[in-house]
Amino acid sequence: MIRDEIKTGLITAMKAHDSEKTAALRLIQAAVRYRDIEERTENDKTDDDKLVIEVLLKMAKQRRESIDMYEKGGRSELAAKEQAELDVIGSFLPKQMSEEEAKTAISGLIQETSASSIKDMGKVMGLIKERYATQMDMSKAGPLVKSLLNQG
Repeated sequence: MIRDEIKTGLITAMKAHDSEKTAALRLIQAAVRYRDIEERTENDKTDDDKLVIEVLLKMAKQRRESIDMYEKGGRSELAAKEQAELDVIGSFLPKQMSEEEAKTAISGLIQETSASSIKDMGKVMGLIKERYATQMDMSKAGPLVKSLLNQG
């Protein structure tokens, strides 16, 4: 389980006196605990690894946005700190699909749903989120679907 890997990573980082990695792993654990509390109030239960991956993806997206803003603002030291956290977060995420793999998967879903125009984009995106949410960057999936539907 990813949750156990994070805990093991935290212990290793603490023993190695790696304060940056320790801080990043504690942030991850806090975010996962917060999501656990939210989950208790909802009716449907999410698979534990899926829940942790959702939290990690959200955290990674936040870090990428922060890095972009810091670099635009000329704050390279803060961007480097965010990049270090992003590297730790990324080490627990499943391997992401390449652009070619994503195009192939999306093309298959377009054929499966018989999507033919932009109006059918919602059906395709729903299936992508259901099947590939942990392996595909959803912010890149939308433009890929749109371009593939326009070609067809």
